Amino acid sequence: MSRAIHVFRSPDRFVAGTIGQPGDRTFYLQAVHETRIISVMLEKQQVQILADRIGALLDEIHRRFGTPIPPATDRVGDLSPLVMPVDAEFRVGTMGLGWDAESEAVVVELLAITEGEFDESVVLDDTDEGPDAVRVFLTTAAAREFAARSSKVISAGRQPCPLCSEPLDPEGHLCVRTNGYKRDAELSKSIDFIDPEVFNSLAAQTDPSFLVDEDDDDPEGPDDDDPGTSGPSHT
Repeated sequence: MSRAIHVFRSPDRFVAGTIGQPGDRTFYLQAVHETRIISVMLEKQQVQILADRIGALLDEIHRRFGTPIPPATDRVGDLSPLVMPVDAEFRVGTMGLGWDAESEAVVVELLAITEGEFDESVVLDDTDEGPDAVRVFLTTAAAREFAARSSKVISAGRQPCPLCSEPLDPEGHLCVRTNGYKRDAELSKSIDFIDPEVFNSLAAQTDPSFLVDEDDDDPEGPDDDDPGTSGPSHT
């Protein structure tokens, strides 16, 4: 069976987006032209790599050919969510990136993941053999917009722990810097098993009322010192 290659030469929209809550998000790329919509599923890291490579490609195009390129920016004009319902055509395995000098367009190709090996020469090629693909042609301005939005989508996930930089979960966080203390999780009053110095270091960044008096002979502390849950929510 011949491969399917979905080509968008002048998409109305090509964006990264997610479905799900932070910490349990599924990432998609979606191309839209009028009533035609194609979505593909991929990993968060793939979105980041694609955005970074597009930025590097634009800089190289300007350096080599002198082509006018919009400057990098954090501003994003299209912050709308994905068009629903999202029905993924396939999961992305290989990505290709190129430059069409004739149309002065960045070409993004997303190939379906496949169990068997294939000749990588099929990337950005119309050969009948190979994985299904989505091929999108982007103006330099649209390419910059895609990269900027992708960065915002990625950063909209879980907030990092201020101690270990690992992402925080809504139900708590097992921080390696606090010997397994579960950040934002409710603790019992019996905290004598926690190193006071470690606990105070963490407490100073959340709620000073959680501080432990190292000279206090009573490890349980006052009855009204029961720490509760607090803190930021959880790509």
